[in-house]
Amino acid sequence: MSITRSQIRVAGLQSAGSPGDVNANLDELSAAARAAAGSGAQLLVTSELFVTGYDIGDAIRSLARQDLISQVRRIAEVSGIALIVGVPEHESGKLYNSAVFVDHTGRHRATHRKTHLFGELDRRYFTAGEKVVTVVDYLGLRIGMMICYDVEFPENTRMVALNGADFLAVPTAQMEPFEFVADSVIRTRAWENQMYVAYINHAGREGDTVYVGRSSIVAPDATVLDSIVAGSGLIYGDVDATVVAEARRRNPYLSDLRPELNDPLMRRFGDRN
Repeated sequence: MSITRSQIRVAGLQSAGSPGDVNANLDELSAAARAAAGSGAQLLVTSELFVTGYDIGDAIRSLARQDLISQVRRIAEVSGIALIVGVPEHESGKLYNSAVFVDHTGRHRATHRKTHLFGELDRRYFTAGEKVVTVVDYLGLRIGMMICYDVEFPENTRMVALNGADFLAVPTAQMEPFEFVADSVIRTRAWENQMYVAYINHAGREGDTVYVGRSSIVAPDATVLDSIVAGSGLIYGDVDATVVAEARRRNPYLSDLRPELNDPLMRRFGDRN
């Protein structure tokens, strides 16, 4: 099947990775990028903090000081495929749980910093990002980025959709007992915003964290295009901007939205907090 400029094939890598071993994870990323490109994908999405691992303790601080993004850029350029990869990011004395978008030429196009930190595991190390909407124009599509817990707030996903995103990539580190998020919430987010969502998780365990796997790529009608429950592997889905446009015409949640009804409530809630 030929791929037009408004349609790309997306791959997602679910893997247990090698916690704390940057070189091993970059080697795995390189192999996955080559395999995905060989299968016709133009974009590969990894899990949250894939390059280092997520539940790896204080090691995350020193690993974040390495130039991880340059190494991701080289892999994208050599493999000829765009990458959305989870990395820790150190800047001005602060540590962020981030995802970077690097295009097929190795150009660093965008960074999303996790805005909603989950539990002690996040808050012990990371500073919350302040930018909810991160959207990149690429190959005729608008591609949004979030990280894990971010997508569990419906307001976040709605704001990305209102910024014209056709597709939302969500590197995640979802753990037990939250299987229902992967199984049900992600399909709901795709449906209520009429856009594609790729939710890409770790497999196995790190430290005390047992991951639920269950990575998926979901279409605007909530159809699961591809998924993997446990173990490691690549999944694929074709993302088409014309499908998004037609879905939003048939189910006009975004155009029928009345934000003026929500604003007073949101302001009152903000004042209480």
